[in-house]
Amino acid sequence: MNIAETVIDKSRSELREVVCRQLQLLLEQNNYEGAKSLLLPVPPVDIAEAIADLPETLQLLAFRLLKKAEAINVYEYLDPEVQQSLIKKFNDQEAISIVNDMSPDDRVKLFDELPSRFVRRLIRELTTDERQVTSLLLGYPKDTAGRIMTPEYLQLPQTLTAQEAQREIRQLAKESEVNYYIYITGELNQLLGIISLRDLILVSPDQQLGDIMATDIVYAYTDTDQEEVARLIQRYDLLALPIVDRGETLLGVVTVDDVIDILEQEATEDIYRMAAVQSEGDDYFKSSLWGVTKKRIPWLLILLVTNSATVLVMSRYEAVLDAVVAFAFFTPLLVDTGGNVGAQSSTVVIRGLSTYELNDKKPAFVVWRELMTGGILGIVLGILVIVLVFLLLGQAEVGVTVGISLLIISTLAAATGAALPFIFTFFGLDPALMSAPFITTIVDITGIFVYLNTAKLLLNI
Repeated sequence: MNIAETVIDKSRSELREVVCRQLQLLLEQNNYEGAKSLLLPVPPVDIAEAIADLPETLQLLAFRLLKKAEAINVYEYLDPEVQQSLIKKFNDQEAISIVNDMSPDDRVKLFDELPSRFVRRLIRELTTDERQVTSLLLGYPKDTAGRIMTPEYLQLPQTLTAQEAQREIRQLAKESEVNYYIYITGELNQLLGIISLRDLILVSPDQQLGDIMATDIVYAYTDTDQEEVARLIQRYDLLALPIVDRGETLLGVVTVDDVIDILEQEATEDIYRMAAVQSEGDDYFKSSLWGVTKKRIPWLLILLVTNSATVLVMSRYEAVLDAVVAFAFFTPLLVDTGGNVGAQSSTVVIRGLSTYELNDKKPAFVVWRELMTGGILGIVLGILVIVLVFLLLGQAEVGVTVGISLLIISTLAAATGAALPFIFTFFGLDPALMSAPFITTIVDITGIFVYLNTAKLLLNI
């Protein structure tokens, strides 16, 4: 982000804070006309943020000041927690009106978070068309393209001319969420081609759509994982991706704004996993203390049990530690360095796997490259440690032992950190599960074993 973007972002943040403070003050003074006037020039996304920052007692009051059309847009921008809180406070008619006018994919996201009894009641009150669309989307597995697609798109037959198509679009655009692509379909709704709105405007008015449409279409199936959908949109710079069934019948599209939410969600989950924190979403800081504890304790218990192996290893080499007490001083240095090197290697490999940067590289090459990197790091750090130990303790044999151990540990840690994500991927597991604490634990146990055995061999203990 450059300086200009930083300044703009800061000014917008300050503006939102001012709007929220003024809105709260006007509502507390019962100055509803003033609150309406305040919100008139504010974009829906900023209104949603201002309402979310209000005390819960004022959120519903602020929302009811909005006109119906604007209220729908603002509601779709609200955080899921605020959406759920508001809809439970709406009277039946308000709730039905809001839900019925939401885009189908946003409605399904909301229903995923609401109690099932409440959802069933809302579905019964939807219009017939909206009920059918919602039931269709809810029927697809969670986190798939079918679940997040919207059926509101522009669809035309290939026999229309460009001029006729423009006339049709003027009628259909108001009911469509996606207005930048026109999807050309056959009699049975098979996806035949695609035309951008820009291309449609530039061609001759009497040209048929079938002659100008692009037929090399990028699409996904309804059961495609949502993360793969996001990658396709990112890879091909699309604004929307058509979703088809196995017979290539067009069923819906996934838009780029939905993809941004998906990428944020997936990145959050990966970060939590890499920190050994269980998570089903990105609401960690809104969870209760007990909920936070439940998310973190399973991995910590596993790591506690596995870390106890270091105690067993050290107890078997008590004679080495008794002979040269100084060896104990450098145990934290060695295991921490090994853990850091291993975590660095696993991080770059996991990112490479996630972004497909390693698709054209063999795992053996990547592991070998990281092993060599770990070796170079070990040599540099080992030499520094040998010099440091000699200057501080004057014990050259201890310094050499620590330096050689550091070389071996750094090399093994780098190779281990690079190899384990590939192993997890091979077995169909998420490589992000190969978290930094997990790798650190493995390297700790291995490092202690290498260190004490090296000391035993070099000093003939």
